[in-house]
Amino acid sequence: MPKHNSLLRTKTSSFFSSCFLYAAGTSASFLLAWAFWSFFSSPAPSANPSFSRGLASEAALSCPAGKAGHNRSYDPPDPTFYDDPELSYTIEKTIKNWDEKRREWLEKHPSFAAGAADRILMVTGSQATPCKNPIGDHLLLRFFKNKADYCRIHGYDIFYNTVLLQPKMFSFWAKMPAVKAVMLAHPEAEWIWWVDSDTAFTDMDFTLPLDRYKAHNLVVHGWPHLIHREKSWTGLNAGVFLMRNCQWSMENMEEWASMGPQAPEYDKWGVIQRTTFKDKTFPESDDQTGLAYLILKEREKWGNKIYMEDEYYFEGYWMEIVGTLENITDAYTGIEKRERRLRRRHAERVGESYGKVWEEHLKDAGYGRGSWRRPFMTHFTGCQPCSGDHNQMYSGQSCWDAMQIALKNADNQVLRRYGFVHRDLLDTSTVPPLPFDYPASDLVGGAS
Repeated sequence: MPKHNSLLRTKTSSFFSSCFLYAAGTSASFLLAWAFWSFFSSPAPSANPSFSRGLASEAALSCPAGKAGHNRSYDPPDPTFYDDPELSYTIEKTIKNWDEKRREWLEKHPSFAAGAADRILMVTGSQATPCKNPIGDHLLLRFFKNKADYCRIHGYDIFYNTVLLQPKMFSFWAKMPAVKAVMLAHPEAEWIWWVDSDTAFTDMDFTLPLDRYKAHNLVVHGWPHLIHREKSWTGLNAGVFLMRNCQWSMENMEEWASMGPQAPEYDKWGVIQRTTFKDKTFPESDDQTGLAYLILKEREKWGNKIYMEDEYYFEGYWMEIVGTLENITDAYTGIEKRERRLRRRHAERVGESYGKVWEEHLKDAGYGRGSWRRPFMTHFTGCQPCSGDHNQMYSGQSCWDAMQIALKNADNQVLRRYGFVHRDLLDTSTVPPLPFDYPASDLVGGAS
């Protein structure tokens, strides 16, 4: 389903969550108008196409034999782009020749070159001040633990930001300065993965199909026909995106950010966006509509390199997902009872090999709505866990219960690797140990 935004953007609200809200059909305009104000913040394209196919793989050829890990204690004295006094991490300063600068850095740091073409770094964050919601900071911690668990299981680094790197780029715009700074700070990473603070991983085994994106530089959850035919600003969700660390992305962010509140033409862009996308009811320029505009109006320059993922829950609306988790868990438990390989105890470090076994049994599960496959990511748009100013179409209790269920469901997938599970997804205190060969053997007290 397309996403809809949450409410009430304020500088003190949880500025790193796009809080866009999904809803269907004719309810879209009503929800979007209510929902918009939530927290969270040109050069020609590069002529060098190497990053479209992962230029880091070229440097991998120079990796010396026997270098098994990253050498974090080695930084040669030879000058790199970091020694340029004109280099700026700010969103306002243009970065040129970034592909070449990254390549040169990898050549000087060969231990980071092996595997660089698929290396992912996750970025997320929240506001600097305490949450208004009494349990908001607890919820943000739980959401961060969920992301940290996923990254640890799959070997990804993660950066959590709590400051506005551009003071005027508040709310959902705040993520863009953070993503640019991370790109410069991590030339070893091929992909930067922004994930809103109110998004939870609900399939801890699923991994991104990077081969599908090898000809693209930006991946978002979206529906091309809603942008190109319907001209709807809800045709994509900007709360989660995967961006290649390359010159194209630097230029894309610069043009995208030119529609933001720090830019002199911010008000003008609000008018342009509403004129272009008739279902957008609020006047301010926002990042989601801005990206949709670039896809619609500049397909050759930007749209052709942006992959709109609609084949699985790259992020999905929580009201569509949480009610299905119990039946999905039962289906997975049934598979485990039949498949001894999935019941075998194993080290967490080798868990991805068991993900491959799961795929043997999930070939017919489908993806997205109507599927009995675990949804990859669940986005609690409109719940506002930090401020508590949830969308009035549902109660705060329904948000709280749904977050509890989704986070505990994901936590059970992690705890299984440590020999425990939550018995009841609404019970925070009980985690009985698992007997050998579970779930073929019984768990005393039952587990849901």
